[in-house]
Amino acid sequence: MGASLTGDGVNFAVFSAHAERIELCIFTSDGRKELCRLPITERDGDIWHIHVGGLTVGTVYGFRAHGPYAPEQGHRFNPNKLLLDPYARALEGRLKWSDALMGYKIGSPRGDLSFDTRDSAFAVPKAVVTDSSFTWGNDRPPQTPRIDTVIYETHVKSMTALHPGVEKGLRGTYLGLSSDAVIDHLQKLGVTAVELLPVQAYIDDRFLVSRGLRNHWGYNTLAFFAPEARYMSQGALWEFQTMVRRFHTAGIEVILDVVYNHTAEGDEWGPTVCFRGLDNASYYRLADGGRHYANDAGTGNMLNVTHPMVLRMVMDSLRYWVEAAHVDGFRFDLATALGREAHGFDPNGGFFDAIRQDPALSRVKLIAEPWDIGPGGYQLGAYPHPFHEWNDRFRDGLRRFWKGDAGMTRDLAARLLGSAERFDHSGRAATSSVNFVTSHDGFTLEDLVSFTIKRNFANGEDNRDGHQENHSDNLGVEGPTQDPKVLAARAQRKRNLLATLFLSQGVPMLLAGDEVGHSQGGNNNAYAQDNETSWIDWPRADADLLGFVRRLAALRRSLPILRQRRFLHARPRPSDGVPDVIWRRADGTVPLSEEWHDPAFRCLCVELRMAAEGGDPSHDAVFAVFNCGAEAALHLPETAPAWELMLDTTQPGHAPSGKASDLTSAPARSVLLFRSLAGNPKGVTP
Repeated sequence: MGASLTGDGVNFAVFSAHAERIELCIFTSDGRKELCRLPITERDGDIWHIHVGGLTVGTVYGFRAHGPYAPEQGHRFNPNKLLLDPYARALEGRLKWSDALMGYKIGSPRGDLSFDTRDSAFAVPKAVVTDSSFTWGNDRPPQTPRIDTVIYETHVKSMTALHPGVEKGLRGTYLGLSSDAVIDHLQKLGVTAVELLPVQAYIDDRFLVSRGLRNHWGYNTLAFFAPEARYMSQGALWEFQTMVRRFHTAGIEVILDVVYNHTAEGDEWGPTVCFRGLDNASYYRLADGGRHYANDAGTGNMLNVTHPMVLRMVMDSLRYWVEAAHVDGFRFDLATALGREAHGFDPNGGFFDAIRQDPALSRVKLIAEPWDIGPGGYQLGAYPHPFHEWNDRFRDGLRRFWKGDAGMTRDLAARLLGSAERFDHSGRAATSSVNFVTSHDGFTLEDLVSFTIKRNFANGEDNRDGHQENHSDNLGVEGPTQDPKVLAARAQRKRNLLATLFLSQGVPMLLAGDEVGHSQGGNNNAYAQDNETSWIDWPRADADLLGFVRRLAALRRSLPILRQRRFLHARPRPSDGVPDVIWRRADGTVPLSEEWHDPAFRCLCVELRMAAEGGDPSHDAVFAVFNCGAEAALHLPETAPAWELMLDTTQPGHAPSGKASDLTSAPARSVLLFRSLAGNPKGVTP
């Protein structure tokens, strides 16, 4: 499919089940002048194809499709509109917003049922014939085990735009992101995988352009095979490939955030630039007899991945990024939309079957955002192995516990053990849960402890956009302050949240910038802010917080108990008869059933060992204390001969003394971690 180089030219292949005629349009190298139109006369089933001799790399082209313009029946063919190849590997030019992009006449009393005859070629980006070959040398995927994975969610430009260690000419680019300064930062932070916000070619929404804004996040994909050109310095695929190779050399995996639930064409009022003009009734899920679009993603349209050729396109796209660009995994935006069959969400649906049987795709990391706004859209825990899932229950549970909401201690216990109530089924692992406190969508960590009310006015939507309930707390003053007590409380809250993240079972994900205290000024939906709001403020980095996060990552690496594949269920271990989990109150007693529901239960302690089912008994036990209340007298368990203090979030700048016997209380609003010293554990009576 798409454009394929042959020994003597280029073969073009495009899918359309309902077109009556398709033309190949060849343009000058700058895309400004259409040189010729060639009718595509060869057809195998619904695949139209033509071989053109003499063409080579760099050829600029597009399609025009003839067929019925009958929106009530789902057909919107209009040969006046130049169409981008769905398999385009590179683009020439950017989309220029114009009424000529619309298949209908804007302002017509017939609305989208009208027909526009203006030629749109001047405003549409064209496809470019490319050669994806690259000298990979001895490049090998790091293949970091799930239990050792630490994900760092970041944006190519936001990460590098203000980074003093990145060459100015490379800031905001793939090459800048993989520069020595950035890689050194990630390695010291203990990151094993970068998860990049969308880098498949996308467009800026018309309403944003009219406001002088841009779609900074990129969740508006136009070309699923082409890397976004705004992150390139020379407009070539090798720049992206070089980035991946550099990350691999550093032992860091590259995961792409991909958007296959919808396209940039929007609803019936959107432009005709690709899929809509080639075969609207096949590419999209339609409603109301075909005129309107299903909108379970809330973005105007939904790709119809239940159609075999649309599913093939998605699979081909994923394979292309793995095979041609060597990426190590994908995070699927609004993934429930991909699993929704005619009868509803199906974990054994066609998309999941296709991806799990694929030799190339089944071996990379697969992460689902397990929700959309459609019927039955919330599917946390319902995805099949080997999918990871973003766990918003973890995010909200931790925020509410440390904010001091009553009755959240029982919920915290579930989150610490990998949310087994959601994920422990069908042979899934405790690493199924991707744990996070913050992500690109919402407050940064700094803003989470600085604002109770979002401030999204810069987005131009009168602060109506973004999440309304953030479980945030300003710790006494709204927004920036110089009050030392407020600043100290905020710093302590951030350390507690981060410590809980790194001490929990599952895969931790850190939002880029959180480790240095980056603020977005209270904007919890900065999708349109391609400016200092989103760009990480490296010159003002919080060095103390950065050092603390580095120590947390190192602590997690040093203690296998904190990153187990098996779920822990408080079952006695065959090796010593001691349960793999023992919950305790600060005084050392095991909480009674009714105490779990006590609003005054604010200090949760837990003793962890390797899992009873197959765990290695040679590892030390750990004892963790999570106290969101006042200072509490602390009794260390007698299941070990002695305990060593490894972490105290109230003393971030000092290495723990190691003398656990000197610690007789759990400080207010703190996290403590102890490790058992050598010796056989004593039996307990739960």
